[in-house]
Amino acid sequence: MTHSSRPRQASRISDSLHQQLNMYALAAGAAGVGTLCFAQPAEARVVYTPAHVAIKVNGGLFHIDLNHDGIPDFGLLNSYYKGEKYYWTLKVVPPRSANGIRVTRSMACGGSESVAAALPKGKRIGPAGPFKNYRNGVVMAVAGGSATCGVWQGKSNLQAYLGLKFTVKGKIHFGWARVKVDTQQRPFSAILTGYAYETVPGKAIIAGATNGPDDAEPSATFSSHPEPATLGALALGAPGLSIWRRKESAAAALAAN
Repeated sequence: MTHSSRPRQASRISDSLHQQLNMYALAAGAAGVGTLCFAQPAEARVVYTPAHVAIKVNGGLFHIDLNHDGIPDFGLLNSYYKGEKYYWTLKVVPPRSANGIRVTRSMACGGSESVAAALPKGKRIGPAGPFKNYRNGVVMAVAGGSATCGVWQGKSNLQAYLGLKFTVKGKIHFGWARVKVDTQQRPFSAILTGYAYETVPGKAIIAGATNGPDDAEPSATFSSHPEPATLGALALGAPGLSIWRRKESAAAALAAN
């Protein structure tokens, strides 16, 4: 059977079908947008809680519930007592053994003592740590006698961040608490000014971050020219419909030959 060497005219879509496709594209647009949104992977999210709470002297632990599940994750303790001398102490206490405080070394505290780090805004808090959990809490500042130590000690207007590690349903999350202190006055003054945590297990958080994602994460990408005759193509509206028509016309021309 011989074939004509002259290409045949591609078949045109009728006006009625053209109108139906336009209407379908508009209807599919809303559904398609929802479909694309659902297809994206879960993004990291920072849950931030603003606060302005003075930590009362000898008022017991002030509990911090980072993820608001009704379970205290950390506690701040501002206390003093009188023995042979007065001693003032500011501590952060993890009530659960799996929780931890980002620490650093303080030469004034026995040479190798780990104390709560005073992190600057923008510091990354994550698996690299180090984190500690001491039975009686992790020292932020101590004053009195020879026990004066801690990197929060001797500051008149310091606002810094505690690096926190805690568990939610057995999985590790990271967070921060921002505390403003005056440890030159007696007794100490400490004010909790906010706290936050990262919802993705094991993912680091940036000190001071109040929304997420806090750094670049891989995200789903979608082709601007998906395959024709699909809800996704029609959801693109006029551009997708135009692509669909061109491919349909090309297919019709090939079939006619």
